[in-house]
Amino acid sequence: MKKEKNMVKKDSKIMKLIIYPAGLIASLMGYIRRRKWRMFLIVAILAVGGWFLTSGSSQKKSELWITSPITRGNLRQVVTATGEIRPLNTIKVGSQVSGIIEEIYVDFNDKVKAGQILLKIDPSVLQASVDEAKAALDSATATRNFDQREFNRAKTLYGEGFIARSEMEQAETRFKTSEESVRRAKSQYERAMTNLNYATITSPVDGTVISRKVDRGQTVAASFQAPDLFEIAEDLSKMRIETSVSEADIGSIREDQTVTFTVDAYPNQTFNGMVRQIRLSPTTAQSVVIYTVIIDVDNSDMRLMPGMTAFVTILVAEKNNVWKATNASFLIRTLKPLSDDKCIQDGTCTPRNTLLIERSNNDKKAGNNAPILVKYSRGIVTATETEIIPEPDDALEEGDRMITGKIGASTGNASGGGQRGGIGGMGGGGMGGGMGGGGRR
Repeated sequence: MKKEKNMVKKDSKIMKLIIYPAGLIASLMGYIRRRKWRMFLIVAILAVGGWFLTSGSSQKKSELWITSPITRGNLRQVVTATGEIRPLNTIKVGSQVSGIIEEIYVDFNDKVKAGQILLKIDPSVLQASVDEAKAALDSATATRNFDQREFNRAKTLYGEGFIARSEMEQAETRFKTSEESVRRAKSQYERAMTNLNYATITSPVDGTVISRKVDRGQTVAASFQAPDLFEIAEDLSKMRIETSVSEADIGSIREDQTVTFTVDAYPNQTFNGMVRQIRLSPTTAQSVVIYTVIIDVDNSDMRLMPGMTAFVTILVAEKNNVWKATNASFLIRTLKPLSDDKCIQDGTCTPRNTLLIERSNNDKKAGNNAPILVKYSRGIVTATETEIIPEPDDALEEGDRMITGKIGASTGNASGGGQRGGIGGMGGGGMGGGMGGGGRR
């Protein structure tokens, strides 16, 4: 009977376990807690430790570099500036006499020849001055002629002994004084005639009237400074650009350098020019020292007009098919944390003369991920890229990448935080990740 009861109890337990899986799981967990928990704990610890050991060893075999690509391409070093387009030679025509403008014979944009009459000032006042000076000259001439005859008679009488020597000398003095009066009167007459001629304004050169600043009936007052009446451009087929270049860029500007520029009037067209002059006189604007650079421009098609703003690009240097990298890739200060090479550790090889190169054909699976040292010098430097001149010339290969930092605990950077290593000599891991926009490999 007892055996039958025990069999019934066992069968009922089995049925409960089959019908209720949750009970099975709970019973299994209770069994593990009572008897086998130590074994499971040991197995778990061994598994976690093995994972750390294997990951650490694989990381030592293959360094994780922060790199920046080295590519071949074209580089152009330029200086940009803005300037105003002006005629090559501009003459301001003014007036040396005062008066009311009687007639204007030219207008804006008119072509003029040298000697052509541009304007006339009312000559009535000037003509009166001429008449007055002429009358004074005639009077002085008559007085001089009379004194001359008196002097001739005095010489005759003195020779015959009828008058004293003093009387003869007095007649001579009056004659010479009259001669000087004639010269003075003649000078005043010529001055009056010159002023009368100045009432007629003529063009000094062949050119184009680009500005007229007076109108008919306007009064011209030439007291201390000659007023400007016209502005004449001598030859609009040849223009110039006066552009301002800062002292930081003026050292790379040379005469005869090639220039390209655009203007807002023709946004889709590029014009050409050439540097003609670098003026030595500096000016200061907002604490920046600037120099004026003169650029000659051919305007045979007459499309460019005086006063246009030119957006100038001066070509300083240009090279094709050269090795280059981004400027940010060269911000690294020291290579010592990146390589144990003796040349780097003793300071002979620095970022200024040596590149650390990761070459794509190295056998990384075999642990051959050591960086390659390449001597170099810098060539053209643009706003975004720098030319690399390797020594020797074939030291670089397609696919090479410039090492700018190292990721991982092997860098020994305590401030890097986690697995992000810093760039040698430039701080923590945050700086290492952002160096030169280079990819991480």
